[in-house]
Amino acid sequence: MYILLMKRAVVIFTALLSLLSSFGYSGAADSCSDYDFPSISATFQKPGTLRVMSFNIRNADVNGVPVSDRIDVVERQILEIMPDSFGVQEATAEWMAALDADLEMYDWVGADMDSGGNPLDSGVASPVFYLRDRFGLVDSGNFWLSDTPDVPSKYPGASRKRICTWALLKDKSTGETFVHINSHFDHVSEEARLQGGIIVNSFIEERFADTPVVFTVDLNTTEKEEAYAAASRNLTDTRNAAADSVFYGTYHAGENPAKRKDRIIDFIFCSERFSVSVYRTVTKGVGGRFSSDHFPVYADLKFI
Repeated sequence: MYILLMKRAVVIFTALLSLLSSFGYSGAADSCSDYDFPSISATFQKPGTLRVMSFNIRNADVNGVPVSDRIDVVERQILEIMPDSFGVQEATAEWMAALDADLEMYDWVGADMDSGGNPLDSGVASPVFYLRDRFGLVDSGNFWLSDTPDVPSKYPGASRKRICTWALLKDKSTGETFVHINSHFDHVSEEARLQGGIIVNSFIEERFADTPVVFTVDLNTTEKEEAYAAASRNLTDTRNAAADSVFYGTYHAGENPAKRKDRIIDFIFCSERFSVSVYRTVTKGVGGRFSSDHFPVYADLKFI
């Protein structure tokens, strides 16, 4: 209960910061305030739930606005949603340094997808963050979406190496454990995306068949492609399962989101050990600005 109250205090504080800062960004190149599309906000989290988020934070500029000028916006977006655990995609060393320093309530695990090294030093990661006061880290690791998943490598035809990071977490109050898996599938090769889904699910079946599972991912494709079916095998799409679900296209490219309202490529899957109460695509910007070229998505889950 204490953690939830603290989370709500942070949400209120960051919302006030967003309101006060909005007056200075009306002419920003990453402004979203002039577009006509549904404004979906984060809800308050109910006690006894686990809030999980997926967020592609963009490794470069959005409409010419560089990472350095978006760090505060992304961090305020995260704090307004205030997930218990979350996966991000396209986390460069610049991003990792900022998130590591500024989001003091979170610990994280992850690795550079190219070398397997420390993502604070170089490369791009798909890390998992978690509230350190709520969870203890039981185990963690990384594998690659390739024919040789134990070493940095890429699937034939893929644009680059693609990594999957996982964290086995234990709730310090309840003793409940779950594994949060996070990844970012290839944007070029349909075959690589399909194999990525097969590899992740094989990992789950071999390693965590009896453990509650959450899988956050930028699939780089919609549910119409076979990669979606492969990625969600034996898992549930929380967007469809939630009792209260409000969603929208997750990838807008910094343009009018209404042009891509059906472009849902970011997903949160979970195993049958969870029920899903709430799902949101958070389209409401921060201070009238896009936080990324993707919208974050979150789901509130309950252990069953």
